[in-house]
Formats: sequence, structure tokens, C-alpha cells
Amino acid sequence: MKAVCWWGMEDVRVAEVPEPTIEHTTDAIVRVTSTAICGSDLHLYGVLAPYLRQGDVLGHEFMGIVEEVGSGVGTLEPGDRVVVPFNISCGRCWMCARGLFAQCEMTQNTEQGKGASLFGYTSLYGSVPGGQAEYVRVPHADFGPVELRHGLPDERYLFLSDILPTAWQAVEYAGVNGNDTLAVLGLGPVGQLAVRTAVHRGVGRVIGVDLVGDRLDLARASGAEVVDLSEVDDVADALRNLTEGRGPDAVIDAVGMEAHGNPLSEKAIQLASRMPKALARAAIERGGIDRLAALHTAVDAVRRGGTLSISGVYGGSADPMPMMDLFDKGLTIRMGQCHVRRWTDELLDILEADDDVLGLESFATHHGALEDAPDLYRTFRDKQDECLKVVLHP
Repeated sequence: MKAVCWWGMEDVRVAEVPEPTIEHTTDAIVRVTSTAICGSDLHLYGVLAPYLRQGDVLGHEFMGIVEEVGSGVGTLEPGDRVVVPFNISCGRCWMCARGLFAQCEMTQNTEQGKGASLFGYTSLYGSVPGGQAEYVRVPHADFGPVELRHGLPDERYLFLSDILPTAWQAVEYAGVNGNDTLAVLGLGPVGQLAVRTAVHRGVGRVIGVDLVGDRLDLARASGAEVVDLSEVDDVADALRNLTEGRGPDAVIDAVGMEAHGNPLSEKAIQLASRMPKALARAAIERGGIDRLAALHTAVDAVRRGGTLSISGVYGGSADPMPMMDLFDKGLTIRMGQCHVRRWTDELLDILEADDDVLGLESFATHHGALEDAPDLYRTFRDKQDECLKVVLHP
């Protein structure tokens, strides 16, 4: 079968790989009908190269049709339509029983000191072949996949695999209501859906921050006020000026370690990623730093006693944090991988309503076949052609 594979730094290729087979009784084989390129995949494109091997199958946002199930899967049968959460969880362990599906004890990567396994996401998270392929083996299919009704287009459902529940969790963690102001830093796919989620949930004011004009326009059209990063000297001051000098009640960092604004750390990350793998891993694990401009801006901007909700991915082990400000301002911080299955039932009710209230069917800006993936990875990375979200159709 064809699959999108990591081949090297900023090099993905479509290659022939063996079709997956049932390995455990709780596995299923899914024929992929739609799969997406996520912002997190761009970390694999560059920063996390030391944890990948040539030929690793990428992708963690996918949906499709069940082709085969193991004998232990009583919840699905061939022909069912499903979307598959990006984190692999059993649904029964101590963590899963508490809704902490991203920390599932049955798929935790304890040797790496990491949480639940993820599709298509490096040796740190299990080296599980991903969803940018024609077929995928889905472990723990007796719990993970979300069954969908036929009839609605894939785009209504596809983003349940990651970015929609990630945005929903980010707003939930922000703890805001109709009397509050929420700022969203970064208006990529998760940031845009966080804006739409907050507006849908009736948050009092939503302010989006970015430097890309078409992304600012899209957030404005979704009901947010916007701050253009390229037109202000200090984002935190601009946000305070919009909120009677206090700052927003909560700030979502939807950017993560790819933030603009620190060229020295960017060069250090690029250098570490190009070292021999053993040296690169040691550099990242013992002295790795992220580009923290967005996170430091969030700390500065949020009001005293406010909340930081961090959905952007960070990977550094030695990130310098402004602990004095965090302590002095009395901030609450919530973060982490999305516990996808914790939110899917609630979100499915919204998605299957008559109206596409979150605008998911028109959310993807670029579509292509698997063979188009190398070009579309570059387009997405470089934000060319107003590219916000890419969907591939095997």
C-alpha cells in the first residue's frame, strides 16, 4: 500500500509499505478515506527528527471504513465508519477511568518516560505507524474509534481525531464564561477552532493574535476581535489596552515550540536536530530549549489571578520560565495532550446537528492525494497560498 513516510530532515516521501494486519484481538484494520496534515506533524518535519527512522509512516488525524476486526472487538464490524483519536487508549485502566486518556497506562511509553502512544509520532510515543496511508492498524479498537453515521461528508468528522477536541479542551481548561475575555495566541488550525469553540460556547469576548493576514481575517469572520502581531510593539500591552489595563481573564497558547521571536533558540534547535541521532537525543533530552516567545507573552498578558491554557506542543527539557511572574500573578496553568475520547461524545452531538455551526466542512483550505503530500507539507509549513489545513484522500 502507499503511505507518507519520513525520509529525513524536511523530507517526506510517498512509499510502498506492507499492508497492516491484525496483531492483537482488540485490533481493527481501517481503510483511510481522509487524513490530515497537522501542525504537530511539522515538528516531525524538522525538530523531532532524532526520534524518527527512515520509512516511519506519518499522520495522526484520520478516519475511514472498518475493513477487519479482531475477535476481541465487539463494538465495531466491517463497514462501520469511524474517526480515530490520535492518542491510543484502552478505556479501562486507572488513568482512563479518570478521563486521562492521553496518559493511558496500557499504552504508556514508560521506557521513554512519556504518556500514551500516538499514531505516527516518533519512538518517544511508541513508533506506531500513522494514518497518512491507505490502511491503518488501530490498536484498542474496542474503545478508541468513534463510530459515525454515513451521509455527512468526511470533513464534518475528520477533525474529531485531534484538532477539534484539542481546541475544545483548551477552552475548557481556560475556564471562561460569558463575563470573561479570552485571548488566543496563534491562529493556526487549533487556534481558529479555539476561537470558534469559545464563540459557540458564549465566552464574553474572544481576541485572536497572529501575524498572518488571512488567518486574522478568518478569526474576525468567526466573531473574534484581532491583534495583528506585526502592527504592535508589545502584544501583552496591546491586550491590556483592550481589557481596561488588566489583561484577559485567560490566554490560550496555541503556538508552542515553533513560535517566532527568538532566533537564537531557533538556531540552537536546528543545530541539535541535525546532529547524529544519539547526540541529538542527548542534547534535546538534557538541554533542549523551545522557542518560548508565545508562552512568555501569555504569562505577561494574562491578568493577575488568571489562567493559562497551553495546547501548543513543547518539547524542551530546560526551558527557562518566568517563575517570579507566575508566582506573583497567582496564575493557574493547565496543559497537556488532549484526552480526545473525553470530549468526543459531546462534540459528536454538535457535529451531527443540521447546521455545521463550527464551519468544519469548509475548514480545510487544501486537498490532495497521498502523492501530493511532499508538496503540501512544504506549502503548509511555509503558510503559502493561504494554507491553513491540508486534507489528503488516499
